[in-house]
Amino acid sequence: MSGFSATWLALREPLDLAARNKEVEAAFFEVLPAEAPKILDLASGAGSTVAALAGEKPDIQWTLSDYDADLLSVAASRKYATRPASLQTREIDLAANLMELPFDGVDAVTTSAFLDLVSETFLTQLVEAIVLSGKPFLASLTYDGRTGFEPVAPLDQELRDAMNRDQQTDKGFGPALGPKAAEQAIALFEARGYRVISGTSDWIIGPQHEDFVAEFLPGWVGAGVKQGAQKSRADDWLKSRRSQIADGAFNMTVGHLDLAALPA
Repeated sequence: MSGFSATWLALREPLDLAARNKEVEAAFFEVLPAEAPKILDLASGAGSTVAALAGEKPDIQWTLSDYDADLLSVAASRKYATRPASLQTREIDLAANLMELPFDGVDAVTTSAFLDLVSETFLTQLVEAIVLSGKPFLASLTYDGRTGFEPVAPLDQELRDAMNRDQQTDKGFGPALGPKAAEQAIALFEARGYRVISGTSDWIIGPQHEDFVAEFLPGWVGAGVKQGAQKSRADDWLKSRRSQIADGAFNMTVGHLDLAALPA
């Protein structure tokens, strides 16, 4: 799986926390046990799911899973605004060893910013594991391909299309579903009789997110160039956007979808 640094995850976490869909989360919480639910979190990184949900239900007993031991160490040692009841970590290569996780030994499964990175084969395997265990599933912040820029510039659409193509390259799980992931997950769960509640969880990026944008936009442009956008035009676009950011005149929306898949 493609790695993410703790610095990058810390930069994006405020946007993630603000974007998460509270109605979808409420539907998920409604089906959890009343006391001390056990939740398995997939691709946990530095603990963003815990940061988001511990405040809503602080008695959760968390098991965090990821292939990156350093990020799991950050997740285990960080000071959350609301301290979880318990937190343990498990280093695991999800692409190779998903079925080693204790789906039958928990009350629910969660993940954040993950489904768009996986292949159709992996997603099908994941849905099967969740359905066979009969557990509810919350997937937050799945990129769905929508982006918007203010002010509008001529290269916006070309870079967006190129970025969406790049999102479907191999991220460690085979050819990634990218913007198709949320729609595919909903279809798979509904085909197995699950009830799915979904809603948007878009990043709303403004002048106050200057540090995040400084890290994010060059990567956006780099992915676009890799997928065929002309480098000189992309560099000019980035230069113009940086000037707008410095002037406090740049805004961006990045579309995501949250879903709660609930057993019938």
